[in-house]
Amino acid sequence: MNNLELQKCTLGPVMTNCYFLKNRETGEMLIVDPGDSPETVIAKVREMQGKPVGILLTHGHFDHILAVEEVKKEFGISVYAWEKEASTLEKPMANLSAYQGRVCSLKADVELSDLQEFEAAGFTVKMIGTPGHTEGSCCYYLKDEGVLFSGDTLFYGSVGRTDFPGGSTAEIVRSLHRLLDMLPEETEVYPGHDSSTTIGYEKRYNPFV
Repeated sequence: MNNLELQKCTLGPVMTNCYFLKNRETGEMLIVDPGDSPETVIAKVREMQGKPVGILLTHGHFDHILAVEEVKKEFGISVYAWEKEASTLEKPMANLSAYQGRVCSLKADVELSDLQEFEAAGFTVKMIGTPGHTEGSCCYYLKDEGVLFSGDTLFYGSVGRTDFPGGSTAEIVRSLHRLLDMLPEETEVYPGHDSSTTIGYEKRYNPFV
């Protein structure tokens, strides 16, 4: 993983994976999907002695965004998301927070376009649009580190649910094929829930292929 120190916390009522990507050389850090318990996220940053520079959101559902505002405020950092997820982030009914009694409405500071590459924390990050779980679901690929953060698009041996607003089974299957066709088999995949996997494993064993 070169300069990448990767750790995670599992947060909230549906056990969402929040990832911490620290550059070993600079100490700069990216946080992927701080979904709940901002105090836990902040404590993990302190434990890792990281200097956060951004929050990457794979999509806008409540279990991936509830800690965003407090973490953003604590560290004075920007939030990144796919431009197509703006409505889901903003609307509590669409991001399902309205049903949790914890109404949440967000706006990304940096709205990315499909396949846009950007530099953050000393890493080159490519945002890959993968609609299906939501209209603006996306993944983040760090080519030099060989890792993909797949949100609720690709899981170990499965894909994300498509029965929420903006979901589409046909779209998520297309997104799965896009990832499997685009990325090297040795790419490590870190999903929004459950265990990590690899692109090669999913090519051979994912039943949605």
